[in-house]
Amino acid sequence: MDKQHLQNSQPRILIFTGGTLGHWALEYPQEGDILIGADRGASFLVQHNLRPDLALGDFDSVTEIEFAAIQDGALETQTCDPIMKDYSDTELAFQAAVARGPREIIILGALGSRFDHSLANVHLLRKALQSGIPCRLVDEHNEIQLTDHTLVVTNPAQKYAYVSLLPLTLEVTGVTLTGFQYPLQDAVLSLGQSLAVSNILRGEQGTVQIQTGLLLVIQSKDE
Repeated sequence: MDKQHLQNSQPRILIFTGGTLGHWALEYPQEGDILIGADRGASFLVQHNLRPDLALGDFDSVTEIEFAAIQDGALETQTCDPIMKDYSDTELAFQAAVARGPREIIILGALGSRFDHSLANVHLLRKALQSGIPCRLVDEHNEIQLTDHTLVVTNPAQKYAYVSLLPLTLEVTGVTLTGFQYPLQDAVLSLGQSLAVSNILRGEQGTVQIQTGLLLVIQSKDE
């Protein structure tokens, strides 16, 4: 069995973390998925009768009663000191997910009121890319991916209104879009430039191709 077939046979991993979560997030788990709850994300899973395969973090965002419920509801719980640790709870969950070699990682609740945590979580997409694992950050209004080559962007049921492209490196070259209302051909996008913000898919999917650099692909809706 080759590497691609092996990866396709692996389950998805969904990470629920401590940013903004809601009933929208309950639409994502499917049969066979591995569920990881990071700190308050583990409490969210347990509260909605979903059993985390792994709950981990310093759990400084939950009460003693909530932590007891997490320990009772999760298949495995890993705790760490809230001060003597080098990584955020979300990154610890991400590392645990990568170690399992999934076919895809979806991180829910990675965006919220703490912009520093939100931006750090966006940077995890680069680590996923380096690991060769497709990864998405999802909240109620956004879905964020990263590409260094080619990415097919889908929009089933017209869920999102916009697609924005923002460089994660100083420059992204050879940007070519097909299936978009505003096409680009061999364009260059520079950090700090808003040229490719708020594009629109013409149908249910489009293709983003680049030659060099790292490009964030952000699908979004206002409501």
